[in-house]
Amino acid sequence: MKINNSIEFGKALRKRRKALGYTQGYIAEVTGFSVSFISNLERGKETAELGKALYLAGLLGLDCLLEERG
Repeated sequence: MKINNSIEFGKALRKRRKALGYTQGYIAEVTGFSVSFISNLERGKETAELGKALYLAGLLGLDCLLEERG
Protein backbone atom coordinates (compact mmCIF):
# COMPACT_ATOMS: atom_id res chain seq x y z
CA MET A 1 0.00 0.00 0.00
CA LYS A 2 1.31 3.43 -0.88
CA ILE A 3 1.11 5.96 1.95
CA ASN A 4 1.04 9.62 0.92
CA ASN A 5 0.39 11.42 4.19
CA SER A 6 0.23 11.10 7.95
CA ILE A 7 -3.50 10.36 7.96
CA GLU A 8 -3.07 7.34 5.68
CA PHE A 9 -0.11 6.17 7.79
CA GLY A 10 -2.22 6.40 10.94
CA LYS A 11 -5.12 4.54 9.34
CA ALA A 12 -2.77 1.75 8.25
CA LEU A 13 -1.39 1.44 11.79
CA ARG A 14 -4.87 1.38 13.33
CA LYS A 15 -6.09 -1.22 10.84
CA ARG A 16 -3.11 -3.50 11.52
CA ARG A 17 -3.34 -3.06 15.31
CA LYS A 18 -7.00 -4.00 15.28
CA ALA A 19 -6.37 -6.94 12.94
CA LEU A 20 -3.88 -8.25 15.50
CA GLY A 21 -6.45 -7.73 18.27
CA TYR A 22 -4.31 -5.25 20.20
CA THR A 23 -5.65 -2.29 22.13
CA GLN A 24 -3.88 1.04 22.27
CA GLY A 25 -3.38 0.35 25.98
CA TYR A 26 -1.62 -2.92 25.27
CA ILE A 27 0.67 -1.30 22.70
CA ALA A 28 1.44 1.46 25.21
CA GLU A 29 2.44 -1.13 27.82
CA VAL A 30 4.67 -3.03 25.40
CA THR A 31 6.41 0.04 23.94
CA GLY A 32 6.41 2.48 26.83
CA PHE A 33 4.71 5.04 24.56
CA SER A 34 1.68 6.86 25.94
CA VAL A 35 -1.81 5.97 24.79
CA SER A 36 -2.22 9.61 23.72
CA PHE A 37 0.85 9.32 21.46
CA ILE A 38 -0.53 6.17 19.83
CA SER A 39 -3.94 7.79 19.45
CA ASN A 40 -2.42 10.92 17.89
CA LEU A 41 -0.35 8.82 15.52
CA GLU A 42 -3.38 6.78 14.44
CA ARG A 43 -5.33 10.00 13.82
CA GLY A 44 -2.57 11.30 11.59
CA LYS A 45 -1.20 14.05 13.79
CA GLU A 46 1.73 15.42 11.83
CA THR A 47 3.91 16.25 14.82
CA ALA A 48 4.38 12.61 15.81
CA GLU A 49 8.02 11.57 16.21
CA LEU A 50 9.21 9.71 13.11
CA GLY A 51 11.45 7.28 15.00
CA LYS A 52 8.62 6.19 17.27
CA ALA A 53 6.21 5.96 14.34
CA LEU A 54 8.56 3.71 12.38
CA TYR A 55 9.28 1.59 15.46
CA LEU A 56 5.57 1.07 16.08
CA ALA A 57 4.96 0.17 12.42
CA GLY A 58 7.72 -2.43 12.63
CA LEU A 59 6.37 -3.81 15.89
CA LEU A 60 3.01 -4.33 14.18
CA GLY A 61 4.69 -6.17 11.31
CA LEU A 62 4.52 -3.34 8.78
CA ASP A 63 7.51 -2.50 6.59
CA CYS A 64 8.18 1.04 5.42
CA LEU A 65 9.79 1.26 2.01
CA LEU A 66 11.02 4.43 0.35
CA GLU A 67 11.29 4.40 -3.42
CA GLU A 68 12.74 7.01 -5.74
CA ARG A 69 10.26 8.60 -8.09
CA GLY A 70 11.01 8.77 -11.80
